[in-house]
Amino acid sequence: MYYSHHEIVQNQLVEGIEIKVTRRDDSLLMTEFSLQEGAKLPEHVHLSDHSAYLLRGKILLVIDGIAREMVQGDSWCLGKHICHRTEALEDSVVIEVFNPVPEESHHYQPEPVLAG
Repeated sequence: MYYSHHEIVQNQLVEGIEIKVTRRDDSLLMTEFSLQEGAKLPEHVHLSDHSAYLLRGKILLVIDGIAREMVQGDSWCLGKHICHRTEALEDSVVIEVFNPVPEESHHYQPEPVLAG
């Protein structure tokens, strides 16, 4: 199944941070986070493992109290129940893949666009 980025709705998580679900099935969830400079995603945990890639920008990523600046091209992996938070140091885009699909994501469902 194909998804057109023009058809996927962005949802605002917190002020300055939007999420697009770019792919979802029974086993994984792929998302695109758009962060405006200065936006903060509060400390949280997930019930699934996830990997991330910083497509554009610069962020401060704090994992279990340890801060690290991440720049375009950097990536990271977090296991479930790992406490983390993010602050956008400049406008940024992060791609994240979750496995298994997090329960909290059930209302971020992309609309499929069939290839023609």
